[in-house]
Amino acid sequence: MKIEIWQGDITELDVDAIVNAANESLLGGGGVDGAIHRAAGPQLLEECLRLPELKPGVRCPVGEVRATAGHRLKARHVLHTVGPVWRDGAHDEPALLGNCYWRSLRLAEQLGLHSVAFPAISCGVYGYPLHQAARISVAETTAWQRAHAVPKRVILVAYSDAAYKAYQQALMQVSLLQAAQPQVA
Repeated sequence: MKIEIWQGDITELDVDAIVNAANESLLGGGGVDGAIHRAAGPQLLEECLRLPELKPGVRCPVGEVRATAGHRLKARHVLHTVGPVWRDGAHDEPALLGNCYWRSLRLAEQLGLHSVAFPAISCGVYGYPLHQAARISVAETTAWQRAHAVPKRVILVAYSDAAYKAYQQALMQVSLLQAAQPQVA
C-alpha cells in the first residue's frame, strides 16, 4: 500500500472512494462535508436520507462509517465517517479518530476498493489539533497497510499548507520509528 500526501480539493480526485468528514445526520454541513455534498449533487443527500436512523438525527455515530455512491464525483464511492469533537484529548478523542480511519479502510477493503482519499477528519470546526490528528491518520493507515493488501493507495488530502506540513512530519516520524525497530528473523 502506498500512502501519499496531496494538497487540494478532495472532490476533484479520481479515486475509488473519498472519505467525508461528516456529521451524525449525514445530511451535509460546512467544510469538506458541504463541499462533497455540493460536488456530488442532490442525489447524495437523497441517498443519505434513505440510510436508517439509529436514533433521531443519527445515521452514523462518532467513529463509525457508512458508504454511499459518489454520484457526480469522480470517486465511485463516498465513505462518510464522523470524527470526534475535540474537548481536551481525555474523552476518547484519539481512539474515536483512529476508528474513523481504521473502519473506513476496513469498509474500503470489504467493498474491494483500491484507492481511498481522506480529508483531515475533525480538524475543521470540530477543533482537533492538526498535528495530533495527522499523527493518528498516518499511524492508523500505516498499521492497516502492514496487515492488509487493500486499499493499495491511500491519499491524505491537505486543505492548507499547514495541514500538508503536518502530514509530512507525521509520515516522517512514523517512518523513523519503523526504521528504528529491530527486524525479527
